[in-house]
Amino acid sequence: MFDEFSDAALVAAIEESARTEAQAGAARLAAVAELASRRRVDAGDDERQLWVCDPWAATAAEISAAMGISAYAASKEMCIALAVRDRLPMVGALYAEGRISSRMVTAITWRTRLVAEGAPLQQIDAAIAEAVRGWGVLSGDRLDQAVDVWVERFDPAAVIRGRTAAQERDFSIGAHKDGAVTTSVWGRLSATDAELLRRRVAQLVAGVCANDPRTAGQRRSDALGVLAAGGDRLACRCGDPDCPAAAPDARAEAVSIHILADQNAVTATTDRTPSEEGTEEEPSEAEPAREPESSPAPTVPSPHPTGTAVIVGGGVVPTPLLAELIRAGAKLAPIRPPAPAPEPRYRPSTRLSAFVRMRDLTCRFPGCNRPADRGDIDHTTPYPAGTTHPANTKCLCRLHHLLKTFWIGIGGWADEQLPDGTVMWTAPTGRQYRTKPGSHLLFPDWNTATAGLPPPPTDTPPAPPRGLSMPKRRRTRAAERRAHINAERARNQAHLAHHTSPPPEPSAEEAPVGGESNCLAGLFDRPGAADHDIPPPF
Repeated sequence: MFDEFSDAALVAAIEESARTEAQAGAARLAAVAELASRRRVDAGDDERQLWVCDPWAATAAEISAAMGISAYAASKEMCIALAVRDRLPMVGALYAEGRISSRMVTAITWRTRLVAEGAPLQQIDAAIAEAVRGWGVLSGDRLDQAVDVWVERFDPAAVIRGRTAAQERDFSIGAHKDGAVTTSVWGRLSATDAELLRRRVAQLVAGVCANDPRTAGQRRSDALGVLAAGGDRLACRCGDPDCPAAAPDARAEAVSIHILADQNAVTATTDRTPSEEGTEEEPSEAEPAREPESSPAPTVPSPHPTGTAVIVGGGVVPTPLLAELIRAGAKLAPIRPPAPAPEPRYRPSTRLSAFVRMRDLTCRFPGCNRPADRGDIDHTTPYPAGTTHPANTKCLCRLHHLLKTFWIGIGGWADEQLPDGTVMWTAPTGRQYRTKPGSHLLFPDWNTATAGLPPPPTDTPPAPPRGLSMPKRRRTRAAERRAHINAERARNQAHLAHHTSPPPEPSAEEAPVGGESNCLAGLFDRPGAADHDIPPPF
């Protein structure tokens, strides 16, 4: 394609493609903003604004299905789109011309989110639109600084300032660059919590004998897994059955492995090196609620087993690691095919639930990847018109379960399920999206088709509510956003008035409910069990 291009022509093609991509991105944001307006995502006269799955979340679901992205990412698109159209039109015009990139637009809209409406916002929009022409290529930090210069000049209280160390407490598990065997963790604890954790880990590590082959770092890593599994001893791996530190491995005992038909994966062996010893059970350590699952394999055993295992909603687990978990005491739970006849009750049996969750692996709404074991089992055709059967049940996260249950009918969502678990979704616009069970991607040889069901009778009255309506918010998403902005601006104003003092902590009255920091707040709020212990009306 580029054989006749000179180097200069290639660079010119790259530049032109970048401009075209920016223009396409601007057109997409314009469409997103228009859809959000038509769906009245911030309409104050709509009582559904107090729903947990409010008009904003429902609109984000439409966008996520259309773009194949998560609901969170779709909500972020809406934030940027509305900011470019309504708050920063001059910056938006540059984007539409392809003169600035999507990365710059994202940074500009984020760093100006606290700016008050009116003259300051208009001045900042005009100043950035003029200055951005000479910025050139900037790193992330320098781009933020370039935007903050103009925010500081026209609205000092709107500058995004650093938070105190106490406010930055956080703990995260997993990153995109993680491999299959280990998972990264990082965070910031209070000084007292960190010391408690250090002492407890040191206590567990000290319990193994001197012949344990793991390094000190590997033993500390494994000790965290023991704590996560609720154990009180780190099992020694010296191999001596008479070792006083020998004990069952609490991490393996906390894992249930759902077996399909892979004896190669179950009986695989591995050479246990010191490096492997320290990391081989990390999946159960990182996600104790998720359950590894093995896949079908060739009937004839191979000297190099090739079976597949996955963590529900997570990544692939190497076969040697799976075998080591089994040898260490993980529980085996073969997946039994469900009975061909529908079950006579609303709630699926344990057997049916296990089959549906292992078949689906994640939420079945388009673009959603929330693990199946953390969501609900939905009747595609509502019970009792729809029976409790694998061809009529699927996994949905709570947000999309609420969406499917309450945003239905004329102008709402509809879904249809096939015997193999395939789901056809019809959006409010009439657009259709097909989702396959997650197991089809990882275990293509597993036939998940079950007995089909006759179509439901057309004269069956709708099922009555099961005692629970849509969970409600304490205040609307728009009110949440205003509360956050007002609290942040008040902190900044106090900081400006007292340069020698750090910004005060927000009070309970000022802080937004749930602690969210932007218009994504509350998107994934889930009612607490104490307040909503009645089964949802699904």
